[in-house]
Amino acid sequence: MIAEQLELSTATVSLALRNSTLVAEETRKRVHALAEELGYIYNRSAASLRTAKTNIVGLVVHDILNPYFAELVAALEVELQKHGQTVILCNHGDDVLRQRHFLETLLQYRADGMILCPAAGSRSVEVERIVDAGLPTVLIARELADLPDVPVIRGDDRTGIRLATAHLIELGHKRIAFVGGSGDFSTGQERRAGYEDALREAGLPVDRELIFPTLATRREGRAVAEQVIAAKPTAVVCFNDLLAFGLTTELRRRGVETGRDIALVGYDDIDEAAAWSPALTSVWNGQQEVGRLAAQTLLDVVAGKRPKDPRVLVRPELHVRETSCPPKA
Repeated sequence: MIAEQLELSTATVSLALRNSTLVAEETRKRVHALAEELGYIYNRSAASLRTAKTNIVGLVVHDILNPYFAELVAALEVELQKHGQTVILCNHGDDVLRQRHFLETLLQYRADGMILCPAAGSRSVEVERIVDAGLPTVLIARELADLPDVPVIRGDDRTGIRLATAHLIELGHKRIAFVGGSGDFSTGQERRAGYEDALREAGLPVDRELIFPTLATRREGRAVAEQVIAAKPTAVVCFNDLLAFGLTTELRRRGVETGRDIALVGYDDIDEAAAWSPALTSVWNGQQEVGRLAAQTLLDVVAGKRPKDPRVLVRPELHVRETSCPPKA
């Protein structure tokens, strides 16, 4: 009825009712105005039966409270909305069973596709089973082995931490601590490897007493401060910015100032890093670019296109700020 009265195609009306930017704003306004006048309610279920599409994409991550993911999701959602897709967010909290439930639910409700940051301890076979059952999938942030047909979009974690550590070495530091990261997922493995790469390239030993693994939050950053002080590093590389913020807070409470008494580098370069006091040196991890590319890649996979590059590593950038300093004399 709306299509006939406005002399538009049913496809254009459907896109307009879903606020797709593929339809001109003026046309969208005309469609919505007439729909309201007629008391029309868009029936997504009926539309999906006609088109065999639900226009729903599942986004499955481990910690939506982490600003890295908030920034990634914002970019991803903008890209998907251009194509009439609605994002359903699932937060698994690194619980493999919870993740499994989400994946099966997305499959049962016939989501068009899924963008997944795998839970720590995930097995490739479980993701492969979901993909084989008909749910197009793209991995972000974390990688799983033995999934050659599942595209991966993530930051180049190994290179990023190597940049951060090399920066501190260039400032004259030799006792550099590495705080955070877990060996249960690729991100932790890659960043730890990048830290060790930089030390070895500079001819410095890898001192296990300067490595504090399995941490990721502000609270854990505060909690580990006493151990870090006891290890007497002159500089610290953190697994992410949240750890750096927590560590800075507790170090200051104990009379140790980052950027003066000890150098500190974070990772992800979330918006808060530049506004922090002192401004945090951090490695930009390309979260906006990862989100945009993941959305585009998933849309290609859903359309039956094979991605040009199934494994994309976004190049990191070191942003030097006030927490960088040479060792105290």
